[in-house]
Amino acid sequence: MERHPCVYILSSKYKRLYIGVTSNLMKRMFEHKNPEPDSFSFAKRYNINRLVYVEHFETMAQAIAREKQLKGWVRLKKFALIVSKNPTWRDLSEEWTKQIEPYRWTADELNRTEELKSAREKY
Repeated sequence: MERHPCVYILSSKYKRLYIGVTSNLMKRMFEHKNPEPDSFSFAKRYNINRLVYVEHFETMAQAIAREKQLKGWVRLKKFALIVSKNPTWRDLSEEWTKQIEPYRWTADELNRTEELKSAREKY
């Protein structure tokens, strides 16, 4: 499995922050959005599950160093970093979890399909 080290910042709707590091962001986001029932994590306790910032790195050591740096920053500086890349604080992982709705044929489309099918059969 290919690794993609990154540092990420999650937010609650009240802008409480969580900074983490991972080599599999999709898996980690799934874990944050679907915590174990008996889990007592900080992110679960404060409902911090919106991905608002991500930085990718070549090595895990670089990602860990950046995580430590960000954790040392004051809250206002972290906010400025997030706003510089994601001014609306939208959940960057939201699209990953959306289900694709099946296409719903209208009655007109179904009738037209039947007409085309009949026309093809004639020739």
